[in-house]
Amino acid sequence: MKIHLIADEHGLPLAVEISAANVHDKRLLEHLVDKIGPIRGRKGRPRRRPDKLHGDKGYDYTDCRPALRARGIIHRIARKGIESSQRLGPHRWKVERTIAWLDGFRALSVRYERKAAHFLAFVALGAAMTCYKALAKQADNPIPDEL
Repeated sequence: MKIHLIADEHGLPLAVEISAANVHDKRLLEHLVDKIGPIRGRKGRPRRRPDKLHGDKGYDYTDCRPALRARGIIHRIARKGIESSQRLGPHRWKVERTIAWLDGFRALSVRYERKAAHFLAFVALGAAMTCYKALAKQADNPIPDEL
């Protein structure tokens, strides 16, 4: 079982999905981007998609870049054989940390459920609890408006 996710700049999950371990990441890219809910934070109508998306070499295929371009998303996808993986380091670790946060939940570290829908529900619950913990932490240490 593989967990696919899109995280924001702080590492909070925006969209999660599961698949079999032998399904390539590029197959779920469009589905995950379309699954993102409204993004708030600026004045005006909330956006439905992120401004920019960083991806590793697993998304360096001919159909990934045009799919993101068609949705108005600026892509930054590492190229195989051209760019080193270390250029994405400042962005990739946030997603890896989010996956580690989800692995901290016992029900997600090992799949005990037979039905994929049940496991997806636990993944969504883990993502919601991760967002809740971040919001609770932020409420304890409010950021001043001057920043």
